[in-house]
Amino acid sequence: MLSINPATDEVIAEYVEDSATVLDEKLHTAAIAAPVWRTTPVAERARLLERTAQVLESRREELARLMTAEMGKPIREARAEVDKCAWVCRYYAEHGPAFLASEQVTTDARQSYVRFDPLGVVLAVMPWNFPLWQVFRFAAPTLVAGNVGLLKHASNVTGCALAIASVFRDAGAKEGVFTTLLVGGQRVASVIADRRVAAVSLTGSTPAGREVGKAAGAALKPSLLELGGSDPFIVLADACLDDAIKGAVLGRHINGGQSCIAAKRLIIEAPIYDAFVARLEAAIRALRLGDPQEEGTDVGPLARPDLVVDLQHQVAGSIRAGARCLVGGQKLPGPGCFYPPTLLVDVVPGMSVFDEETFGPVTAVTRARDVEEAVELANATPFGLGASVWTSRERGGELAARLDAGHVAVNGIVKSDPRLPFGGVKESGYGRELARYGLLAFVNIKSVWLG
Repeated sequence: MLSINPATDEVIAEYVEDSATVLDEKLHTAAIAAPVWRTTPVAERARLLERTAQVLESRREELARLMTAEMGKPIREARAEVDKCAWVCRYYAEHGPAFLASEQVTTDARQSYVRFDPLGVVLAVMPWNFPLWQVFRFAAPTLVAGNVGLLKHASNVTGCALAIASVFRDAGAKEGVFTTLLVGGQRVASVIADRRVAAVSLTGSTPAGREVGKAAGAALKPSLLELGGSDPFIVLADACLDDAIKGAVLGRHINGGQSCIAAKRLIIEAPIYDAFVARLEAAIRALRLGDPQEEGTDVGPLARPDLVVDLQHQVAGSIRAGARCLVGGQKLPGPGCFYPPTLLVDVVPGMSVFDEETFGPVTAVTRARDVEEAVELANATPFGLGASVWTSRERGGELAARLDAGHVAVNGIVKSDPRLPFGGVKESGYGRELARYGLLAFVNIKSVWLG
């Protein structure tokens, strides 16, 4: 298992995959810890999360530099990611106990109520693009609910995976409460099938979601899938163009465009299309591509060479199909996985950059005759994770009901927030993370009737 710096192509570290014996020992330790952790008072479980937030903050620069080295995230964004992880830990430390409180229900019994009991050992299969945030948004609600966690992280961010386990140890987590597994993707199905594992959560691609969902279904175990997206970014003629341009540039280029909720398809109403494109082109040309460890870098490298190849194939195919390239469009020479911010306009359905998820700094712009066609184009995708609409607040609220997405932002970019449920529909997965819904994803919602 190699960790390679995508900005320099240099090997950072090589890790040995867990043998069958080591993996079995880790599963055994988690299974032993589960009944102890579930009976630990919820207030004490919450205090672990508060201490975890403190450790994250104390190690902020170290963790940020590690993320940037392993997957190329600009250092400013890496620091913000650590801060967000501390936030989600504190959110569940504060609200977790109330979320788990039993609910009294009036029935024909002397007393009846609903209680929320942990399931046990929960496996998390996590991606490389937000190496800390994806894990902590799973771990915080899962642990405070009384479950213990197993992490199977992407192999190119193994250093981050081990660092996360050390954060929990430094915060005082007992052995087995949170464990990192060093296994390849081909071994995930067997871990899901293991009798000691109660449930699984995956954040990843749609193909990966199908495999994990299949394995969980075969074992009759709960699963939560947060998968890919091709989020529409609709700008109507009454929008504030200044705000919409800023939102488009940020929403498309954060994390180098390697985000499931990035603004991947810009759908612009015809009366403002030309003016929007002209201003967007200038804004994209102003972005700084370079060393992600430098403070002024806006866009770093893609995380792996194969991602560059895939993105170039999508761009080239769309240009052959009639899209016009105004900025970028070709991988830069030299070491590293650098792909320049790219702007494609006059994009229509049938082109790769419209029909498929693009994972990189490629902005695809489509013209819509009117609001009706804008909504039709937005929903013309197998994905349904997020959507962004720029118009009046009242109109935006009305359109939100018509968009096939798990999250709709009006006059803002799509982003995950501990206070709101997060997840998608269609091929973007099922289930919800964050808020109270995320905590209830891996509990037994148990009815108790006392006669």
